[in-house]
Amino acid sequence: MSDVTFAHVAKRYGSVAVIENLNLHVDDHELMVLVGPSGCGKSTALRMIAGLEEVSDGTISIGGRVVNNLAPKERDIAMVFQSYALYPHMTVRENLEFGLKMRHIERGDMNRRVSNAAEILGIAHLLDRRPKDLSGGQRQRVAVGRAIVREPAVFLFDEPLSNLDAKLRVQMRAEITRLQHTLGTTSVYVTHDQVEAMTMGHRIAVMRDGKIQQIGAPLEVYAKPTNVFVAQFIGTPPMNLFRTTAEDSVLRGPAFTIPLPAAARQAASAGRQVVVGVRPENVGGESKPMRGPTASILASVDIVEPIGHESIVYASVGGERLVAIFDPQSAPKVGETIPMKVEIDRLHLFDATTEERIG
Repeated sequence: MSDVTFAHVAKRYGSVAVIENLNLHVDDHELMVLVGPSGCGKSTALRMIAGLEEVSDGTISIGGRVVNNLAPKERDIAMVFQSYALYPHMTVRENLEFGLKMRHIERGDMNRRVSNAAEILGIAHLLDRRPKDLSGGQRQRVAVGRAIVREPAVFLFDEPLSNLDAKLRVQMRAEITRLQHTLGTTSVYVTHDQVEAMTMGHRIAVMRDGKIQQIGAPLEVYAKPTNVFVAQFIGTPPMNLFRTTAEDSVLRGPAFTIPLPAAARQAASAGRQVVVGVRPENVGGESKPMRGPTASILASVDIVEPIGHESIVYASVGGERLVAIFDPQSAPKVGETIPMKVEIDRLHLFDATTEERIG
């Protein structure tokens, strides 16, 4: 078993708490993604698993063994960093072999591991080159290969794709996902990019200010965000949010009134202040096919962004912004005032005070 467990873990620098009471279990063979904005503590959590940061309180276990007091080399982990951290004077083969030599791995076993990693990553033809002769994507593959040859119990990835261009990021995230599926090694992956989190993780843990906000499968977190922060952080474009007041069976907003979803009528009592959220794909023009009952909101179109398969429309509703997804052929023009349909049963409701999900 190579599961990873945080039990009431804290990390403090003097009086400054970076992480407090972190509880998280990463299953054996799972790819867990820690995602959140810069400064939320995700990289610090990863570095504590690796032994590069000391734990202030609580325990971290790998495979049921508490590793708080173990040196990094004794934890049976391999880490891929944001910077490639390759030795420039060494060939690709020598970079892959370096860590194994430090561990006194026999030459026959070393050759097997290097050949296997090079084959998996498609870099066998690059083994005699030096890092300066490689592209960014090839260097990243070598950095991943250096982790693979260790044959560790746990892989740790610290924003490994941040230095790549958009096309290479898409390619490499697919490669890492395929690699983890092939090897089945327990992996913890840190990123600030919610698209990476959604496409790669078996589960994701959304972090903010050193605390986990929600843990779940990507589609679970997307469909039922536990609070306003998660609702806005997960999803591109972000969820639309409006402050409203529940009255009888309706929600009254800045310039609209829409029916309460049937499932939330008991929870949203009359007079309660409610933040209502709706994802841009659940808003559209009169011709857009919708699921279930809809409400109409009058909006003034400010910006239209055609991105090929769809157009993103930014509009204003009573001084608030509303983002909607349109078919490119039916997208409105800037300056128009049009009715937009909203799918009532796809609304998300949050308490205006606590910002926690309602219902």
